[in-house]
Amino acid sequence: MAALPALAALAVGFIAAADAPPEPAAVDPARYEDAQRLGLDELISAGRRKFQEPRSLRNDIEGVWGLGPTFNEVSCPQCHPNNGRSAAPGDGREVERGMVIRLSVAGTTSEGGPTPHPHYGDQLQNRAIAGRVPREGQAFVTYREREMRFADGESIMLREPQVTFKNLQFGELGGEAMISARTAPMLFGLGLLEAVPEDAILALARQQRGHAISGKPNYVWDVEAGKTVLGRFGWKATQPSVLQQVAAALLNDIGATSVLFPVDNCPAVQTLCRSDPTTTDCGGVNGGCTGNLIAEVLPSRLRTLTLYIQSLQIPPRPAVLTPQQWQRGEQLFIQAQCAQCHVPELETGDAVAIPALARVSVRAYTDLLLHDMGEDLADSRPDFQADGREWRTAPLWGVGLLPQLNGHSDLLHDGRARNITEAILWHGGEAELSRAAFQRMPKTEREALVSFVAAL
Repeated sequence: MAALPALAALAVGFIAAADAPPEPAAVDPARYEDAQRLGLDELISAGRRKFQEPRSLRNDIEGVWGLGPTFNEVSCPQCHPNNGRSAAPGDGREVERGMVIRLSVAGTTSEGGPTPHPHYGDQLQNRAIAGRVPREGQAFVTYREREMRFADGESIMLREPQVTFKNLQFGELGGEAMISARTAPMLFGLGLLEAVPEDAILALARQQRGHAISGKPNYVWDVEAGKTVLGRFGWKATQPSVLQQVAAALLNDIGATSVLFPVDNCPAVQTLCRSDPTTTDCGGVNGGCTGNLIAEVLPSRLRTLTLYIQSLQIPPRPAVLTPQQWQRGEQLFIQAQCAQCHVPELETGDAVAIPALARVSVRAYTDLLLHDMGEDLADSRPDFQADGREWRTAPLWGVGLLPQLNGHSDLLHDGRARNITEAILWHGGEAELSRAAFQRMPKTEREALVSFVAAL
């Protein structure tokens, strides 16, 4: 499936029959006129073009200046093809194309975040400017299989990833290193999730408090505001806004600095990285060195990129289930208590970047809260107020589109689950009872539940 035009996706009016499954978000097409009056349509279209552009080195006319000195990829679509999510590496393959390795050591920064590794920073950079700066190293993934059985005797093999490192240029990571493999998530619907009022998210946390399934908010550092605020994006809800998520990805994945993150990823031990001209004030085709830091991503470019991503709406779900099949799957979903975390419906407020996103019913199937997912999924790496066992409830909308959109169906934070069934079976901690309920279901009910999730 080709990437959806940004504002065109918002302009679609989803009109369903009374007994048909509801669409992920019902956006009023009349609001498109508001965006036109504000000139947002042109800005979003510009953002879409900038999203596709590769970043490049100074004097390279093939891309936009601002790459490295160390990095993982050169453009946004390399991690988010068709605005979707990346696949997990095959067995024995190198970590790349959307999977990254987050790193930290014990302790927290002054803002409350994880302390970066002293030699490798907070993310392993497996690429660098050839001939000038050494890449930090390589990571590889192998899988260890385990069998999981259902009550009716059927079994399935799950795969558990193991990460190993080679060619580390600045010493071993050390026993104190905390390591977490992360795949790049789908980008659709982020503007809608950003528009859900904070009070609504905190109300869900209060409703769940004291129960077996009890989510909590993560509070993280907002660089632009200069204070701690509610987090809602990323696998552990560590980013407060689409703007900061975009700026962090540009820095961490591509090595492109911005007004939010003006300093390159160059720990003190990486002297060539720190002395490379792209890390200081030298850049542009005719650029010299003036003694001032230059943001490689201009504020206008950061804004249009952010607007583009805020505009991406989940595509209309395919008509794969009859109303009766939908209702049956939904009943099983609720009976297994999946809806306790994957809350079916939220509503956006009035504080929105794009008028069309205001007062929209959003069927994302998430509460945007952190939940203890058990030891099997733990990465043992705290991130602000999220501990090593806690993960943000992943939105379920669009998961059934992955094979068509990205050619795979890998799920969970590290892509270990190759399909929806495997993803459910990895659930533990607060979701232990839901997983057990799924295991007890007859095959026909398991298939009905999985088909329902795939249709969201």
